[in-house]
Amino acid sequence: MAEKKISIAVSTTIGKVSARITAPPKPKAVLVLAHGAGANMDHPFMKSLADELALHKVITVRFNFPFMENKKGRPDPPAIAIKTVEAVATKAKKLYPKLPLFGGGKSFGGRMTSQWVSGSESTALKGLVFYGFPLHAPGAPSADRAEHLYTITAPLLFLQGTRDALADLSLIKGVCKRIKTSTLVTFEKADHSFKAGKENLIPKLAAVTAEWMQGL
Repeated sequence: MAEKKISIAVSTTIGKVSARITAPPKPKAVLVLAHGAGANMDHPFMKSLADELALHKVITVRFNFPFMENKKGRPDPPAIAIKTVEAVATKAKKLYPKLPLFGGGKSFGGRMTSQWVSGSESTALKGLVFYGFPLHAPGAPSADRAEHLYTITAPLLFLQGTRDALADLSLIKGVCKRIKTSTLVTFEKADHSFKAGKENLIPKLAAVTAEWMQGL
C-alpha cells in the first residue's frame, strides 16, 4: 500500500509535526487519524489500522502530536493537541478537497479531535470515529469527559471493548443514548487496546468504520 511521509506546520510557536498518508487507489473517504497518549503514529496498531482502512478505500492521514514528535513523555496540553488536530485536518482537506473528511483516533487522539470539533463554530469533518473513547481514568468510573460531546452535531462512531478499563460499558452506553447521532459498536472481551485473546480485531475495526462512513 502506498505510504508517504510529510511534514505539517502547526504554528510558529508549536512548530511542525510528521504525518503519514496511506492512500489506496480510487479512495472514497479520508480519515485524519490521531494516536493515543502512549504511542506515536508508527505504533503497530496505528499502521495496521491504516493499512486495513486502505483495503476499504479509506485514505488515512495519521500524525504525531508535538509531545511525540519531540520525544517528551507527557501528552500535550489540550490547547496544543487541539491546534495540531486542526492543522492536520486543514492540510488533509487541501490535499483531498473532493472527498468526505472524517476525524478521530485512538483514545487520547479521538478525545482531542472531538474537543476541537466541540470548540469550533464549523469544521470540514463529516463525522468522528473513536477507537476506544477514554471516558475516565482506570478504576474511577465517570462520564465527565463526555460533556463536550453533547454539543457536537456531526455523526459519532464509538468502537469500544467490553473490558475497556477506561470506559465502563454501562456509562459509555448511557453517553451514546444521549447523543442521537451516535453509533456504538462493542467488541466482546476486548480491552482498551482492542486485545481479546489471540483474535486480531483491527480488520473488524476497519470494516465497521468503512461501513459506517458509507452509510453516511
